[in-house]
Amino acid sequence: MVKLSVVVPFYNVQTYAPDALRSLRANARDDFEFLLVDDCSTDETPELLNRAERDLPGAVLLRHERNGGLATARNTGLDAARGQYVTFLDGDDWYAPGYLTQLVDTISSLGCDFVRTDHVRCDGRNRSVQRVPHGRRGECVPPRSAILPADRSTSVDYAFAWAGVYHRRLLDRGLLHFTDGLRTAEDRPWIWRLHREAESFAVVGLLGIFYRRGVSSSLTRIGDVRQLDFIRAFDQILEETARDPDASSLLPKAVRTYCAIISHHLGSAAEPNRFEPAVARQLRAMSAAALRRMPQDVLTEALNSMDAQRAGRLRRLRRGLSGVAA
Repeated sequence: MVKLSVVVPFYNVQTYAPDALRSLRANARDDFEFLLVDDCSTDETPELLNRAERDLPGAVLLRHERNGGLATARNTGLDAARGQYVTFLDGDDWYAPGYLTQLVDTISSLGCDFVRTDHVRCDGRNRSVQRVPHGRRGECVPPRSAILPADRSTSVDYAFAWAGVYHRRLLDRGLLHFTDGLRTAEDRPWIWRLHREAESFAVVGLLGIFYRRGVSSSLTRIGDVRQLDFIRAFDQILEETARDPDASSLLPKAVRTYCAIISHHLGSAAEPNRFEPAVARQLRAMSAAALRRMPQDVLTEALNSMDAQRAGRLRRLRRGLSGVAA
């Protein structure tokens, strides 16, 4: 029986894939499988994965004939997963040796639907520990209880899919798949759905996943139209949360977070060369439309709770002024 399935998408990461693959080898067990998804890479990544398929214990190589993006690649891996538990790794990140065994032991002992972990953020040579914004550690609690309050960072704002491990029953219930085709913010609707619909989760201070920031091919560094998929992602959050029995209490959090992300992107658009000019114009138009779609009373409350700079930026956009100052 496969104990753990690790879904690892790769797309044009020939510089970093060797680190990821070495870390998988340092975590290999007879009952672990590594689902390596080549999302139609055009560099040397496919050759690296061909070797890994031969040499890495538990490796299963899956290929896309066309690039589908991270969400679609993860779904390909999930469709093939056979494990009792599932976790994720991105092809430019890596694990500490023995980390996956610790992860499986943790969720097995706790018995909850999913476990969330801290991680190490790597900016060049700099390392910093990033912690799940949740105070109760090592204790199973209802995930819904960790969504609020609206005006503070909570577990749904720590949306990294790879920072945790998930019981197969979530996969069987259809809760682990991502919205197909989302090119960015794919973790956002996913983490909200888990917190609304799963029954139990825990946060632990287990460190062992290293998240590489500043990769030139990452969408966080690319200013093209794919960045605008965050609009689609947060529209999905609002639509699904509005149908929830606790919509009146949860929507203020969803709207406020959406507003904060819109304001962040508008501020970035004012930076030189951050976005292509046509994309910056499209960002403003799509953001204005998104504000109009939000429940207006909830939006007003959200803006009143934000700092003056962010709220002012959004109020100007809401009023339909043509210029949006940083």
